[in-house]
Parts: sequence; C-alpha cells; structure tokens
Amino acid sequence: MNDNPFYRLAPFIQEYIYVHGWTELRAVQVEACRIMFDTDHHLLLATGTASGKTEAAFLPVLTLLHEAPSTTLGVLYIGPIKALINDQFLRLNDLLKEAHFPVWHWHGDVSQNHKQKLLKEPRGMLQITPESLESLLINRSTGLVRLFGDLRFIIVDEVHAFMGSDRGRQVLCQLSRLSRFIQTKPRRIGLSATLGDYTLAEDWLRSGTERQIITPNVKVGQQKIRLAIEHFYKSSESSPKDKNDKLPFDPYYKYIFDNSKQRKCLIFANNLAETESVTASLRQIAEIERLPDIYHVHHGSISAALRESAESAMRDALTPSVVAATITLELGIDIGQLERIIQLNAPFSVASFLQRLGRSGRRGNPSEMWFVCPEEKLTGKEPLPEQIPWGLLQAIAIIQLYLDERWIEPIKPVKYPFSLLYHQTMSILAAMGELTPPSLAQRVLTLPPFREISSDDFKELLVHLIKIDHIQKTEEGGLIIGLAGEQIVRNFRFYAVFQDNDEYNVKEDSKEIGSIIYPPPLGERFALAGRTWEVLEIDLKSKVIFVKLVKGRATVSWRGSGGDIHTRILKCIREVLFEDVQYNYLQNQAQERLKEARWLAQNAGLDRDHIFHLGGDTYCIFPWMGSVPFRTLERYLHHLCKSSSVFKIIDRYAPYYFTIKIEQGGAKDIHKIIMDMGELTPSSEILLDSEETPRFQKYDEFIPPNLLRKAYLTDYLNFKELQEIVRVWR
Repeated sequence: MNDNPFYRLAPFIQEYIYVHGWTELRAVQVEACRIMFDTDHHLLLATGTASGKTEAAFLPVLTLLHEAPSTTLGVLYIGPIKALINDQFLRLNDLLKEAHFPVWHWHGDVSQNHKQKLLKEPRGMLQITPESLESLLINRSTGLVRLFGDLRFIIVDEVHAFMGSDRGRQVLCQLSRLSRFIQTKPRRIGLSATLGDYTLAEDWLRSGTERQIITPNVKVGQQKIRLAIEHFYKSSESSPKDKNDKLPFDPYYKYIFDNSKQRKCLIFANNLAETESVTASLRQIAEIERLPDIYHVHHGSISAALRESAESAMRDALTPSVVAATITLELGIDIGQLERIIQLNAPFSVASFLQRLGRSGRRGNPSEMWFVCPEEKLTGKEPLPEQIPWGLLQAIAIIQLYLDERWIEPIKPVKYPFSLLYHQTMSILAAMGELTPPSLAQRVLTLPPFREISSDDFKELLVHLIKIDHIQKTEEGGLIIGLAGEQIVRNFRFYAVFQDNDEYNVKEDSKEIGSIIYPPPLGERFALAGRTWEVLEIDLKSKVIFVKLVKGRATVSWRGSGGDIHTRILKCIREVLFEDVQYNYLQNQAQERLKEARWLAQNAGLDRDHIFHLGGDTYCIFPWMGSVPFRTLERYLHHLCKSSSVFKIIDRYAPYYFTIKIEQGGAKDIHKIIMDMGELTPSSEILLDSEETPRFQKYDEFIPPNLLRKAYLTDYLNFKELQEIVRVWR
C-alpha cells in the first residue's frame, strides 16, 4: 500500500475529502486504513473524543465494499442509543449519497415504510440498537440469511457503554447467534473514547471468534482542558416563584445561569430529577431577567421530538442554547461546537467524567468542564460524617486520578448472568420453535457470556421454567414456549434486557411530552421536559395523562440511580482529605470548603483510625472502599449484628460510611471483629440469610433461588477484596 492511504480509498471518498476541505487524514484514520487494508484482523479504535474514530472505521470499510460489493447487507452497525444512530445515519448519508451505497437505520422510532424498503432489497449498511436486533433474530429468523448472508463487517460503537453490562453481553449473544446463519466471518470494529484496559475490551470485542485483534497505538496531541470546581450550600427556599418575588436567587442556580448564559452549554446531571430541576430554575431566572428561553432537557423519559429539538438547538451555530442531560448525551452524538460543560455534583466514575469532558473542545479548542458541587445547608449540629463534603471530594479525586495517573476504571467480568441466560433461552425458543433439551443447551451454552455456566445449572433453570409454565415439554420430549412464557416473550418489552418501567405517556392535547412512572392526582402539578404541567385527565386503561402547561415550579418525583464507585476513587478521596495539596481549578468557595473539611477530619483524627467515636454509644466506620467491598462489609456486619448483641447498624451512606451503636465497653470488640475478618474463610452463611434471594436484573424473578444466590455471592460481592483492604488497616 502507498504510504499515504488516501490514494487507496474509494474515488467517491477521495472526492468527499476534497470537497470538505480535509488537508490530511488523521493519525487514527491512517492506522485504521493500514490495519483494514493489510490484515484480516479485528480492529479496536480507542482514542479520544473528536479524534476522527468514526471516519477511521467507515473509510476503509466502505472502500473494501466498493471494491468487492456484498450481495446482502455488508455492514452491521450497533449503537447503544437511538439518538446516536440517527446522528450517524445523517452523517453517512452525506458521505454516501453519490456512492449508491444505502444506509438504513432500524429502531423503535423508524417508520415501517423505511424498514420495508430494507427488507425488500437488503444492501449496504444497517444501523441498529441491540433491542431491534433481538427483534430481528426472533421475528425474522427465516430471513436472516437473505439479510446477512454476505455480511462483511460489524461495527460496535461506544464499546465502553456495552462492556460489563447485560446489554453488552446480549450483543455478544446476538453476534454469535447471527454467525450461525451466514457464510462469512465478519470482521469486527469497536469504537471507544474511554477505555482503561485495552486487553479487556479486545477480549470482549473478539468473543466467539478466532481472529486476532489490533488496537493501534495512535499518538495524538495532548488535548488542552480547562477545569473548575465550585461549591454551594443549596437551599430549596430561595428560588423566586415569579417576577414579583422579592427573595434573592438561589446562588447555586444563579451561578449555573451566569456561567451558561448566552453560551452553547451542556449541563450533565446524574439523574432525571436534577435535569428537570435545573432547567426549570434556569428558565425561571431567564424569564425574570427578560432573557430568551434557550433551555432544553434531554433524557430518556421525554418524547423523541423534544430530544431531537434539543439536539438541533445545540447544532445551530448561530444561536446560544443550554441543554440539561443525563447519559443520553454522554455518548458520541455530534452536537456541534460546545463552549462549556457543566457537571452537577461528581460523576460516579473517571470514565464518565472523560466521556462528558470530551463533548466540548472540538475543532482545536480546549475542553472545558465546570463542576458545581452542592450541599444541604449545615446547622453545625450534624454528626461528623454528615459534615464531610463527599461530592466535592469525589469530584477532586476523579479529576486527580485522570490528571496524575490517566487511570480509568477496569470493567469486571460477570460469571453468572442468569437473567440474560433466561432471556436468550426464551429468545432462541421463540425464534426456532421446538427444540430438544440437548439441542437447546448446545445453542445457549455455547454463547460467549455463558462459558462459566454449567450444564447442571442450565438443567436446573429449565426444570424451574417448566414448573412455572414459561417452557412446556411436548409429548415428543421437545421444549417450546409455555403459556406464561408467551406473555413475556410476545411483549415488545422483551427485546430489552435492561430494567424498564411501565410508564404513563404525558400529552398536551395530541402532542407527546414524555413519560412518567406514577400518575399524579387530578389537578396536581409536576415537572417534565423542563416545564411545569397540571394534570387534566388520566386514562388509566391507555396509560395516558393529559396536561396543560402552567407557570411556576413543581417538584420532581424521580429518584436517581447511581453506579458502583471503584475502591481506587475512595482511596483517592482519603488522600485528598489528608494531604496538603492545593488544586488550582478550585474556585473560592470550593477551596474554603475543602480547607474546612481537612481541618475537621484531621482534628478528629480520622487519618489514624477507621472507627470514630461520635459520642455516647454511637460510632462511625469509614472503610475507604468502593461499592462492592462496602456492600460485602455491610453483609458481614449484618450477619454479626444478628448473632451478637455487641452492636447494630443504624445508618449507612454507601460507599462512604456506616453508623453503628455499640453496647457499653464494646468499642474494642468491634475493632477486633473487623480486624479478624481478614483471616476468615468466606462462606455464604456470613453474607446471605438462609431464605434470602437477591434480585437485581430484569428477569431474576424467573430464576431459581439457588442460582440467584450463587450469582450474588460471585458477581455482586467480593470478600477477597474486602479482606485485602482490612489487612491494610492494621
């Protein structure tokens, strides 16, 4: 190949590059072309946001298909969210409009007419979500050869969003099932901007195949970043309700308003409630100051039309816009040139911080992210652990782990994904019809995510599913979907392996606003899409709530769901609290709050012991460990509480501390109990009650209790890590 891969690209791609004024291919694009043209290996592209990964994947793939066209769909692109697929669909249509290479997108918001055109003539590229791919595998199993028989390439975007989740394991199952219907062995390309351990990602991407995989070592210029952290004591009483209200603005919301005003700004929150609250507050301040309403919300519970409106506003280069979002805009959607990212409180991981930071700083500009860490107003009478600003400390720790070490959380593999095992067992039966038990076991247990599941475990699951009529045994000894199972499998919600809620659609006349889980009473007000609505009518049968738009603010009923926090972050929080390092990105109030917290912790002697006396018979345990060992320690302490009258847990704030009550003279005992744990041999009896059956995943309710307990002990707890941490305490 010529040293310049530009001359190896298809003519229509060269023309596209000329027309769009590219001066050269980027480093990642050069390396991707080299690997795709000169080898037959899989490819993992793991470079920063806006480094040109998407084009790096598509340019050589489209060239190879131009040279040797596929007789069916040639490329399968799997994206984690519909918005990303829509975005890539538009981008690729521009690239391919002269190439006679069709690009199809397929998900719940795509019209049936568009899908029928693809089914009539399956050529080009299909962009799809895992849920829609599951639907194809079930409902169009007889047509899979016609659709994918000559498939050459599989592109998985945002690999980090799939790894470590049941949804990602579902994708691996789907690719393995699909391979049974096609003659080719497609090459896989994975894209990600936030991977810590490339080896884990490579193993995940190549699962179920024999090809080697290459991750090119692409050296790019160090991206400049601008960071700021400010702290506020937040009061819910000080936001004005209308323009005649004389109360001062809440400084927290006013700070966010002033630092996003007249800008292209994306505000990230950790849950839906925060997005709604901040949008309503900013919109209200803008109204009082007689400034235009440039505020939008973007999350999974508002309508597709409102999400697309927010995306369009961000892409409009001539008009300022502010969008508050959850994870839905964390991924690689093109939303134009952002001036600033504002993060409300600390994210749960370094990976999330990097993904969000990367949404700004495109086209050569620095990435800019401002953290705003609120706390409830303190009275001074709170116990010690409640006086520590955990959110502020976590924000600093996450930043420092990246700046000092370039550390990103490793993704822990799961051994026993029994909920997914149920899902894929039922999906295969629904697609294939009657199968003998050995044939079903062969089709299911050979899927990559189930390599640790024994035939005895699978037999136990099948016996249980027959018992609850999710599977029936025929007179010939075959297995088919049972009556109870039909109700699960034939519902469109079955295609998704993530937990979903039976939500109520919210409509203003015929316009869809979004959805909520619980219907408020008639006349009640609630917040959705950054606005306040009053309930006019509730159709319980159709699950529709009719509303009208009203002024003022309303409470938000969603609860945020956090992620697990890694032990390394907790250790770094401790370092931040006890070291004497100054951080130049801290603003005045954040500097003062950190100074107060350090004085408080050091004065109390928290650096000398993990168990602190709060007064009387109350003590606090500061484990300085992540969510998984913290959860394991809680289980162990719970077991001891039942078998001992020495102490009991009265409060917890995971994964930061426990509050316990100790009987008189028992302080030494609790020290010894915890220290002795480092030498124990772990057993299920000390971590699970005899009748306890923990359920976390969507289909856990259909799994035998014995298997659920086995999965919980292995995949949700980590006694070994807990022991290693406790040994260090000595």
